[in-house]
Amino acid sequence: MKESIRPQEEIIRKAMAVTMALFRVCLVVVTAIINHPLLLPRENTTVPEDEEEIIRKMQAHQEKLQLEQLRLEEEVAQLAAKEALEQVAEEGQQQQQQEAHAAWDLWSTLCMILFLIIEVWRQDHQDTPLPECPGGDEDELPGLGGAPLRGLALPNKATLSRFYDRCIRAATVDAARTREFVEGFVDDLLEALRSLCNRDTDMEVEDFIGVDSMYENWQADRPLQCRLFVPFTPPEPYCFHPELWCCSHPAPLDRQGYGQIKVGLAVGDAPDCACDKTKLGEDLLCLLHGRSPGAPPSCEVEDLLCARESPYLDAMQVMKWFQTALTRAWHRIARKYEFDLAFGELDSPGSLKIKFRSGKCMPFNLMPVIQCGDSDLYFVSHLSREPAGGGPASSTDWLLSFAVYERHFLRVTTKALPEGACHLSCLQIASFLLSKQRRLTGPSGLGRYHLKTALLHLLLLRQPADWKAEQLDVRLHELLHFLEKSLLEKKLLHFFVGNRKVSEAMGLPEAVRGAEPLNLFRPFVLQRSLYRKTMDSFYEMLKNAPTLIQEYSLHVPSDHASPPPKAVLS
Repeated sequence: MKESIRPQEEIIRKAMAVTMALFRVCLVVVTAIINHPLLLPRENTTVPEDEEEIIRKMQAHQEKLQLEQLRLEEEVAQLAAKEALEQVAEEGQQQQQQEAHAAWDLWSTLCMILFLIIEVWRQDHQDTPLPECPGGDEDELPGLGGAPLRGLALPNKATLSRFYDRCIRAATVDAARTREFVEGFVDDLLEALRSLCNRDTDMEVEDFIGVDSMYENWQADRPLQCRLFVPFTPPEPYCFHPELWCCSHPAPLDRQGYGQIKVGLAVGDAPDCACDKTKLGEDLLCLLHGRSPGAPPSCEVEDLLCARESPYLDAMQVMKWFQTALTRAWHRIARKYEFDLAFGELDSPGSLKIKFRSGKCMPFNLMPVIQCGDSDLYFVSHLSREPAGGGPASSTDWLLSFAVYERHFLRVTTKALPEGACHLSCLQIASFLLSKQRRLTGPSGLGRYHLKTALLHLLLLRQPADWKAEQLDVRLHELLHFLEKSLLEKKLLHFFVGNRKVSEAMGLPEAVRGAEPLNLFRPFVLQRSLYRKTMDSFYEMLKNAPTLIQEYSLHVPSDHASPPPKAVLS
């Protein structure tokens, strides 16, 4: 039975396979008929062509987009590269700047150290003598040949001579009369001072000594002002023992030119007095000393104007003593005169001013000084405010003044020069220009003493025939050029200190002649602001000089033409 069932199932399976095959054939036929173009034609037969055009445009647009993308990618790459380069360059520049700053700081420090070492060595060890006295050739003067002076064009000789005659010579014709009056009054004042002093306890005042421009005949400004030294000594048995900076251990740079004055007992009595060697008796007095032989000193060192707990003379104490003594002396003789006397500057002990009833004033300077041994060197407690940029470090430091030697050198030199020599005229004109410039811009590091020092050097360098009156413009130009060169080099040597070219007949102490040269422009080395102000003021003075000389040669103001008032004594 099972065998009869299996054939039937096989037949049924084959029938179903045939049926499925026929169904598939019919489905294919129907599909072919439906999709045949002739049977069901499409509405738009141009679609394939439009599609090709669209495809072509899309391809073209795609190519454009690709090109634009490539261009943008290149620009972005370029910007990125540029930014990277800029960043690298900026980092490199910052690194270079840091390295440069570090190198500059290092070099600045090294240069400053080297500069200071050179300056100290030059001040301590350099011994450069002044050049030999040359002939009349311009080229033989060291450093002064050929180069024009910046900013200076002096007027012609005629204008310069007219300016000197009308403005300077006319303002100083009454200098002799002024000196005569001031000297007579000071004689009377000092005599009154001596009469008030106690011989056993007070300082002894000697006769005055005239110094500076009024006694060297180159005073250029008004009012005419006399400057007088008044030496003083301590009472017996004391004496002064000056200590120069060049005679002891090496002094600091800021103390060169200064010294100290020690107050002590004298080594012995005068050789013509035998009061301490002879028994005169207890009730007898020595007529020379005014005391009993062997008696102790009548005052202590502290009472002799010394610094506190020091044997050295104190400039402030001397200033107070001198001002008090002058005030007492004036009150003693004031009734004899028809004018008043007052102090001009509070910080200068002897700056005095005579006030006439008419309102006019006559200033003069009476300065307490101490003689250095047997020489003509004097220690001064206070000088005028010039030159700027320097001053004593202590009240026991006294400045050494060569004013008497300078006056003597000018007097001797003038005798060897031709008649009417122009050396003092050059100094007067330069001093006049400097004074006018100070009124415009204020004081600077350049003073009248620097002008005189420069002239003294030129007098030693030049032959006498080079100072004829007709060479005034040439010598004035040379003097200003010498100053410019010295300012640029920050070096102007003192004329007497360490100058072996000065004749021994001048009588300078050997310790001073053999000392290290003293640079008057040393303050400019470290004080840059003072140096800058001085250079600006100097070049402005040169710039204004031609116009100033032209104007004053045509019109002289009243303050330069009128003579000082006459003093009336009762």
